[in-house]
Amino acid sequence: MTSRHEVRVPDLGDFEDVEIVEIMVAVGDHVATEDPLITLETDKAAMEVPSTAEGVIAELPVATGMRVSQGDLIVVVEGAPAATDISTEGGPAAEAPPAVAMTGHRKTVQVLVPDLGDFSEAEIIEVQAQAGNAIAVDDPVITLETDKAAMDVPSTAAGTITRVAVEVGQSVGKGALILEVEMDGTAAPASGAPKADGPASAPAPEPKAPTPIQQVTRPAPAPQPVRQVLPPIDEAAFGKAHASPSVRRFARELGVDLAQVTGTGNKSRVLKDDVKAFVKSVMSGQVSGPAAAPGAGLPELPAVDFAKFGEVEIRPLSRIQKISGPRLHASWVNYPHVTQHDEADMTELEERRQKLKGPAKEKGVSLTPLAFIIKATSIALEEFPVFNTSMADDGKSLVWKKYMHIGFAADTPNGLIVPVIRDVDRKDVMSIAEELGELSAKGREGKLTAEQMQGGTFTVSSLGGIGGTHFTPIINPPEVAILGVGRSALRPVWQDGEFVPRLILPMSLSYDHRIIDGATGVRFTTYLASVLADVDRLMLG
Repeated sequence: MTSRHEVRVPDLGDFEDVEIVEIMVAVGDHVATEDPLITLETDKAAMEVPSTAEGVIAELPVATGMRVSQGDLIVVVEGAPAATDISTEGGPAAEAPPAVAMTGHRKTVQVLVPDLGDFSEAEIIEVQAQAGNAIAVDDPVITLETDKAAMDVPSTAAGTITRVAVEVGQSVGKGALILEVEMDGTAAPASGAPKADGPASAPAPEPKAPTPIQQVTRPAPAPQPVRQVLPPIDEAAFGKAHASPSVRRFARELGVDLAQVTGTGNKSRVLKDDVKAFVKSVMSGQVSGPAAAPGAGLPELPAVDFAKFGEVEIRPLSRIQKISGPRLHASWVNYPHVTQHDEADMTELEERRQKLKGPAKEKGVSLTPLAFIIKATSIALEEFPVFNTSMADDGKSLVWKKYMHIGFAADTPNGLIVPVIRDVDRKDVMSIAEELGELSAKGREGKLTAEQMQGGTFTVSSLGGIGGTHFTPIINPPEVAILGVGRSALRPVWQDGEFVPRLILPMSLSYDHRIIDGATGVRFTTYLASVLADVDRLMLG
């Protein structure tokens, strides 16, 4: 009997009423389990929704531009393998889905590592599952840590754990076996899996987790050259291209730079057909291949055998260095940096802070100078909103953001990370100080989530706790500016005919000179200094 499966919108986390920006199937198409059906886009990222059944698309009630929420119907799939009683005599048993072994009236399900997004591997820092224990769907089984965040991997099956295949310290990638779960053959499928019509429906394939949020500015691994006519991909431009994850994977397989492809989808989104058309045009000679990536023509540095001069030791880069290094290099190469140095008088502000430290400590809050600096920065951003923008993908316009999320550089045992405090313009100094403490603690423990490190519109890098004066911070793309502050120090300042001791804070503002000119940069630091010097105004926001 032909079975019908309804594929619905999965859990979207904090989002609802999300726009469909791309539909990758049509009625009559054959789809396999995990084939992408539609692409959803929020104001922060895009994600694909995969099929949870195999068969032919019978109904497609959605269209590009529609808005959907969790549970809304996407497609109806017909023709998926009908259920077969595993104990039927005289006939072949239905083929078990991948990663499922049938044993009598029970089955063993393998729980695998899901798609890790930007990362090919992640380290296991905690294993919560133990052989012999009962487990439910969505119970955490392991915790993975990347250079940016930690994430729990939930179980996709309920039953009894028969085997745990991983251990703490092991690095795993997508599809790696985590554990095996024995469950009753009549057990209900995991939440979100489709149910076939009829009382004897076979268990549906385990649902695939939604594709992780795509960060448009992430550095991608160097592509393997596929065709000699296609030069290396411009990674910075590729990351900014408006395309779904499946189209990005398809383009990489062909060695195509998405920045060179004209998108015909909604909002100029690049579709798979656009990539195919571009490749055909290049191969037929109708258009030339894309230009080489910035920096590709730079002279190579000489190779040096350091061991010739004495004893050496080779140590691998940390995960954070491996990721941040290419990002910082891309920012320095692609952004024309200008750094404006200035100073602010923090004398009155520090006196007020010392008076408030006691009451703040009683509430469990550490009231640091950085909390005041971040609040003052938000006031300056309101006065100079161009510092809160980003260059649009087309490189011809600016994205003016109506929200203000400020990141701060946090020094952790694993390296420098940038947590983000959201809606700083709506918070007072005490609230900002409280979040600073919480995010910094999570960063040191390696427990920050990806969401807590995304969406920043401006960054503050404070070295005051360590020392130093002025320096040149590198802009954190896709932001257009970053503020660096050193350690404040008492200095003699000439006032009213005499020298008086004043607490002076060194400031260094780096900005994208394509967007911000020198005069605007000076006005920003001058205005910021005036806000820091007026503590009453700062406390009132």
